[in-house]
Amino acid sequence: MAKVENQILLSESETLQETINCLTEYIPLSTQGAFSSSDLFQILVRAASNCDSIENTSKILKKSPSGKNIRYHLDKIDNFEELEVQINSALRSRKLPGIKKGKLKFAIDLNLIPSVWESYRRRKTLYL
Repeated sequence: MAKVENQILLSESETLQETINCLTEYIPLSTQGAFSSSDLFQILVRAASNCDSIENTSKILKKSPSGKNIRYHLDKIDNFEELEVQINSALRSRKLPGIKKGKLKFAIDLNLIPSVWESYRRRKTLYL
């Protein structure tokens, strides 16, 4: 049986920073002004990973550009399908520090059963 280590190899903040570094390195985004492409990616990655809006994420982070400013730069992107391909290629190209070579075991928590609150809310809207 394989020996399982109880040590976290890469923390949440390290994963976020590595992702931002990777995107900044591979995806050219020009931001003229008071913030960098790294700032832009930080807001976008944090918003996506927390299922939050760009506007709320930019409010939470200190010294970050506004949601309106972020959306202005996103509106300049012509082809999101091409951007998705670039992002996926960039993320696949990186070997994250702390990840050992060889086979890895991991688990994904997928819950298809709605929570009690979600079930209640659906019933309430049906009967009102």
